[in-house]
This record gives sequence, C-alpha cells and structure tokens, in this order.
Amino acid sequence: MRRHWRYMVVGAVLLAGANAAPAQADSGDPFSGAPGLGDPYYPMDGNGGYDAGHYDVTISYDPPTHRLTGSTRIDAVATQALRTFNLDYSGPAISKVTVNNLPAWFDRTAEHELVVTPMIPLLPGLPFTVQVEYAGEVTGTDGEGWVFSPSGGAFVAGEPHSASAWYPNNDSPLDKATFTLHATVPAEWEVMSGGDKVSDTVQGGNRTVSWELRQPVIGYLTTIAIDKFQFLEQRRANGTQLLSGFAPDAVKLEDIESRLPEILDFQEELYGPYPFDTAGGIFVDTELQFSLETQTRPVYAPWTDLITVVHEITHQWWGDSMSVKQWSDICLNECFASYTADYLWAERKEGKDVDAMYRDTIAKFRDDPKFWEIALQNPGVGDEFTSVYYRGPLFLHALRRTMGDEAFFAAVRDFVIAHKYGNASMPEFRQFIQSRTPHDLSGFFTAWLDRTDRPADEFLFPGPLRS
Repeated sequence: MRRHWRYMVVGAVLLAGANAAPAQADSGDPFSGAPGLGDPYYPMDGNGGYDAGHYDVTISYDPPTHRLTGSTRIDAVATQALRTFNLDYSGPAISKVTVNNLPAWFDRTAEHELVVTPMIPLLPGLPFTVQVEYAGEVTGTDGEGWVFSPSGGAFVAGEPHSASAWYPNNDSPLDKATFTLHATVPAEWEVMSGGDKVSDTVQGGNRTVSWELRQPVIGYLTTIAIDKFQFLEQRRANGTQLLSGFAPDAVKLEDIESRLPEILDFQEELYGPYPFDTAGGIFVDTELQFSLETQTRPVYAPWTDLITVVHEITHQWWGDSMSVKQWSDICLNECFASYTADYLWAERKEGKDVDAMYRDTIAKFRDDPKFWEIALQNPGVGDEFTSVYYRGPLFLHALRRTMGDEAFFAAVRDFVIAHKYGNASMPEFRQFIQSRTPHDLSGFFTAWLDRTDRPADEFLFPGPLRS
C-alpha cells in the first residue's frame, strides 16, 4: 500500500441434535475452531480449526442498485475435530450454508464472525467443503471494502480488511489459498480482478468474466473492480502477459503503466524471478488515500505516479508472495516497497545520489521527536501504516551501508525467495540478516527497529554515510 502522504523528499465428537440452537465457536470448547488467530493488532481476524485451500467465488452485481448476489465455495482441511467453526464475513444477508453438501446451522456474531455448525461434525485431517449463499445491497466504504466509482461502477480495496465485505473467508495472512472469481454484470460493464482472465462471455444482456489466481493469496490481496474499463495489453520479453484496465477518467495514466515491463525487469534484478503468472494494474478514477498491492494487479488511485507503480510492484515480492505472519511485521512489506521505489529506482534509473537524499532527510527530521516516535518493529495497532513509509527507507539504507552492497542485496534477495508463497516475521528477518554479515547488528537493529527516538550517530551514519 502506498499512502497519498509521506515524510519524503492478515476421536470423539458430539453430534448436535436437529432442534439444537446453533453452537457458538468457543475457544474453551475443544471441538470448536477458534474465532480468531490472536494477532496482536487484530486478534479476531482469521479462525482456527481448519486450513483453507481454495476459494471459488461466484457473484453477480448490478451497478445501479448496488445489489450483490453471491455464492462462495471454500475447500478446506480440518486441523482438529470440529463441531463448529467460524468464517470471517461482513457482507450482505446469508440465505443458506452447507457443509459437504448438507445443510448447516449458521449465525452471525460480532463484527465479522460467521459461525457454522455442520450437520455432521468434521474429523481432523479430512477435507471438507463449505458453500455460502448471500444477497443484498452493498454499502460503500472508505477503503475497507466496497468503494463506489463516479461512473456508477464499484471496486473492493482495503488493508488489512476488505475481503470479508464480499465473500466469507479465513481472513488472516497465515492462511493463504488459491482463488477463482466468476462475476456477472450488465454487458456494458467490464470486470477486473487478479490472476489470469480465463473467460469473458456476453449472453442475454449480461457479461460473465472468470479470473483465476493459481498461486496462494491472502484475502485483502483479492479484489474485484467493475467499470467501463479501457485495456492496455503488453507482453514481457519472457512471454509473461500483462493486462491493465483504466476507468474512464484514469486513461491518462496509461503512459505510466506502459513502463510495467521495465519495472518488472528492474525488480527481478533485485529480488529474483517475478513470482506470479501475470501482471498488470487496475486504475480507478475514485479518490482514494492509497493505492493497494492486490496480487498481480494492484489497484491504483487517480494520483498515481511512476514511483507509486514501482512501490506496488515491489509488493508482489514483499507482501504478496512473501507475506507477514502478524501485522506487527508490516515493515517487511512497506519498508522494502518504500526503499525500492524511493531510493533504489531513483539511484539506478535516475542517477540520483541516494546518500545525499538520506543525509538531507536526516538533517530535516533529526531533531523532530515525532518523526522517531513510532517504532518500526512494532508500530502498534492504528499506527502500522505510518513510520514504515518514511523511516523504513532510512533504516534499510543505513543497513545497506553497514553491510555493504554485495552482502545486503544478496541477503534480502535470498530472504524473500526463501519465503516464496509463505510468511515471514521481522524477528526472522533480523536473524537471517545477522547470519549474512560479520558485523554485530544487535545494537543497530535495536536502535532502528525497537527504539522510539533517534538512533545514535554510529547507527545513523554508518560506513560511507559518515563522511
């Protein structure tokens, strides 16, 4: 995500009786999946007791009325005996839930909890399928789900929450799954999403488009966008197809997106092969305070510039392929995306003196306590999308100058490749980086990541930055 502001220059089982009240997921019940996975910032996000493997989402959407009709199938494996389990869902009213094609009891509790009680309890290690049917008018939000466009279209965007607004899921970075979307809209509208467009048919006044993400994805990195898009198709030298869509008043950004092959080449030199089958962008014309790294095809706000595209494409490695374990690990996503876009692109593509940029920024904010008061290691709930943008690049540049270019670039490339399609944490990053250099980084990491004041000069101006 790139914000439109910065400081810069995720055995025995009791069978419920037919007339029993729906069971509530209770962490004290050994046969109930936990209603949350205990993330320090968002403890009720995600659910325990199962591992989602694939989402198959079928929806129809009518732009004039904002009416959504949906049917989502979730293929999962139980990791414990389950008499009841939860899904994360905050969308329109549910009419029916089945588990393994049998009717299931359900209840909606709290902000986004859908409690499901199968007719026949689930046994650990066995696959199962959940189908949820729902329909109703969706509500527009400011970046936490559905957003309405000036043309009458709509799209979904938001971090860390947005997926539960349009389909039930296990909404945690720890449970990635593959994803398929089938969307039907009036024929004059187009549908954009992530992954490969596998079909696009018009029949009886309606258009149905199917998209498929074959590599695992987190909920907030899925999207749907409905608008009267114009398309830009490109192809990389290696054959990778690129497809980008532009809402009516966003076509002016096509020149920026035409540089996507160059941007991908640049990123591969830094972080290894592009981890997905396809790439592109979704350029909306609705005012947003952020652009978002939705997997393979970011959502771009109208103020997007070239550096924003570089930032969001960096996230395809740092955030999408390799994702955080907890939201306190957000520096892995945003520190790297910001450093790559603001420093490495400027240095390698524009010939800028990034050491001078670094020193200028330090000079400007050296004595500003607010600049240093939010820690990078653990910013805190509500502050996770702050210091990682403006202090994150400084931290990584100082780390680079401490280690030297050869060790730094090899280490960060190896780290992100080693966690491809998985998750990583800041403590793991610190341990890994320390293993790749003879320098004792304990004091450096404490000063830059843990403390909430300005690092001492020895850490602020390492190596060539000292001069």
